[in-house]
Amino acid sequence: MAVLDFEKKIEEIKEQIEVAKIKGDTHAVSSLQKDLEKEIDKTFKNLTPYQKLQLARHPDRPHAIDIIERIMDEKYELHGDREFRDDTSIICYIGTIDNEKCVVIGEEKGRNTKEKIKRNFGMPHPEGYRKALRVAKLAEKFDLPILFLVDTPGAYPGIGAEERGQSEAIARNLFELSRIKTPTVSVVIGEGGSGGALAIGVADKFAMLKYSVFSVISPEGCASILWGDNSKAEIATKALKISAEELKELGLIDDIIDEPKEGAHRDYDKTAQNIKNYFLTQIKELKKLDKDTLLQKRFQKYLNYGSFNEK
Repeated sequence: MAVLDFEKKIEEIKEQIEVAKIKGDTHAVSSLQKDLEKEIDKTFKNLTPYQKLQLARHPDRPHAIDIIERIMDEKYELHGDREFRDDTSIICYIGTIDNEKCVVIGEEKGRNTKEKIKRNFGMPHPEGYRKALRVAKLAEKFDLPILFLVDTPGAYPGIGAEERGQSEAIARNLFELSRIKTPTVSVVIGEGGSGGALAIGVADKFAMLKYSVFSVISPEGCASILWGDNSKAEIATKALKISAEELKELGLIDDIIDEPKEGAHRDYDKTAQNIKNYFLTQIKELKKLDKDTLLQKRFQKYLNYGSFNEK
């Protein structure tokens, strides 16, 4: 497993514990275990925004497919936008979560080189967003709740994507998902980058995993534009306020879903279970609302974005 710079001391203690175990030194193991717990608490209690960004981009962080495999039963994958092709950077499944019939739509980055190329590094083309909308409309037809899993550095900016209407596809999703007549929950599980995230981010409940990020632009892109130097990404990360805690304080997200103390990449099962529990809890409450009230509350929620009080 990849080790981030701020995790190195933690890994050193873990290695010392393994050596002590081999030697059969139980006293040293016990002492080192206490040191390890203290170091983990100290490190993860004081994470900077940039360190949280590193966790959100961790190469071993669970992807949409990892979550889907752990929370869905009797699932069946749906393909294609019925216009151009099947964009595999967007994955859509119909099935059940516990006994709740639902649809899950996620952005998938791919794990190894072959998969990353196949998934276009999690950067959807317009046909990917049109596929997501087609499946969302199918869910609406059969009154199935929807779970969106957001994880993308941004929509693909290539010439082909622009020729096929990338901006229109994103705008269409924003418009259509804002008025879809079925309960929706969206969760940022890694990176939530710009319009690529917004295209499947309009929902009745919008949440983020504790160490995920959500931003209008990548910190590197921001630093490059403002200072002509993308090495100032750490400064940009702090200025952009892209962490879950900062966005919750600003009222731009509804909830923060907890992760294992050292990050979601340390325990896929627990992370998936937390997302599952959040989805089921929110859907149970949303189902109590009639369709008109559901739409009105969703509309009011987004209308309130950007509001402020003068003192």
